[in-house]
Order: sequence, then structure tokens, then C-alpha cells
Amino acid sequence: MAAHRVDEIRVHANGMDLACLTTGDGPLVLCLHGFPDSARSWRDVLVALADAGYRAVAPYMRGYSPTGPSPDGCYQTADLARDANALHEALGGGPAMVVGHDWGAPAAYGAAILAPERWRAVVGMAVPPWGAMGRAFLGNLDQVQRSWYMFLFQHALAEHLVSSGDFAFIERLWRQWSPGFDAGRAVDDAKDALRGEGCTAAALGYYRAALGGTHRNPARADEQQRVATDAPTQPLRYLHGTDDGCIGADVARDAAAHAPANAEVQIVDGAGHFLQLERPDIVAAAVVNWADRHLR
Repeated sequence: MAAHRVDEIRVHANGMDLACLTTGDGPLVLCLHGFPDSARSWRDVLVALADAGYRAVAPYMRGYSPTGPSPDGCYQTADLARDANALHEALGGGPAMVVGHDWGAPAAYGAAILAPERWRAVVGMAVPPWGAMGRAFLGNLDQVQRSWYMFLFQHALAEHLVSSGDFAFIERLWRQWSPGFDAGRAVDDAKDALRGEGCTAAALGYYRAALGGTHRNPARADEQQRVATDAPTQPLRYLHGTDDGCIGADVARDAAAHAPANAEVQIVDGAGHFLQLERPDIVAAAVVNWADRHLR
């Protein structure tokens, strides 16, 4: 079988022109990346999906180059979810699954919550659903310590700190979050996605919308409340690395303890935060299996 070529396209959705990687034909599987990352971290998963008979698409999320900053400066989860739903529409609709890693995970959950008719199944990675992060911030001091960077990002100097020394801060996060993993080109891809004009500030805008209340659209307040408090009702598979230095495996185990009947939790041995790059065989197989179970 010939290897599937991954192409870059532009898709107009939700008032933005989003750069996307795409390959394959069949039911849509949309893969959403997080911070500090880019659509390129999905390449192995995209090819595996294409080999299995799916159309796999990974956008560069709003704020990340080559998509670029949001026209309205808003980066709350409801807007990320609306981007995913608009992409589903622009790409032809039909049976689909949404997959998200890091910030892409709450975006995927939010898309499924706001438009359940669009998505037959959901896969989340590295940021657990069902209120696990809220419980961790309230009662897990180890996780609060791991999340120090979120509070730093509220400061006006954060853009300078993150970008100085050719984004040395980003290299440090990758080392801490995926200990022992030689990220190589993936870190350079993450840096490139932040180099565009206004892109570093835009990526930090996700955290400022989450904790600081800025970078939000007041018209989305009701939708934001829903994505913050509800959970997807579709079949949901959640993946988390045992060695994740960003969000500890203890938080994932708490999520597993609170998982509803429509969900499965899979802990991936030998993987840190960027598990789709560290264990692409296991992650791709898990994503393809979930699509085969719920899109066929």
C-alpha cells in the first residue's frame, strides 16, 4: 500500500482561514493540538487513520502559525469548540469523530457538547474531562505546583519570557512534560507555530481566557458555561501517559474513578505529555479502534 501524502490546505470556518493538514478519504476524524505544539504532531496518527479508511484533518488552532491570531482576540474554550464545529461543516459534515490533545482536548469535549449531532465519538488526551482538573486545583497540591506556568502566563512579561533565547522556555516545558523523550523536530515545529506575528500572545491568550477572564467574547458566556460544566454524551476514550510531567497520572486516575458509562480511560505506559509522539503506535491504534467502533 502506498503511503498517504499529508497535504496542507486552508479552510474558512467560523470567520477564520485555518491552515490544516489533511490526508485520506472517508468519514472525518478531526485532530486538535494543544500548547506548545502544532498540527504536525498528529502526522503519525493522521497517516494511520488514512490507512484505515478515514479522512484525517488536523488544523493549526486559532492563534498558531500559519493560521494566525484570532480576528476578535478571543481564545476561550467555547470559541475553540465553535472552530471545530465550523470545520466539520466546512469539510462536508457527515459522520465524524473529534480528537484533542492538551488544549485540543477541552476544545474537542466542547465541540461534542455544543453540537452533539455532529460527532459520533470523542477521544481526549492529556487533559481529562469530568471535572478532574477542577478537583486537582482544589485538592491536589502536587498538580497545582505542576501548573505553575498557567499563573505565570497571566503576567504581562510572559510573552517576552516565553520567546526569549529562541523559545528556550518551550524547550524546557517539553523536557519537563515528556521526560526522557528526544522531541527533535517536534519542538522546532512548536516554536515555528509561535513565531508568527502575535502568535505567542495568542497562545497565552488561551490561559488568560481560562484563568484571567480576558480574551473572552461576552456573547459566548452561555456556551462557555456549558463547555465548562457539562460532559460529552458520545462514546469517549481518554488517553494519558504514565510519565506526564504537566498533568500527573494521579489526575487521570481520578478521572477514571469518575468516568461515566459512555467512557473509557487508557493509561499509556512509557509516555509523557506528548504521548501521540512518544507512543505513536499505541495512540494511533487507540484512535483508529475508537473510530472503527463508532464511525462504521
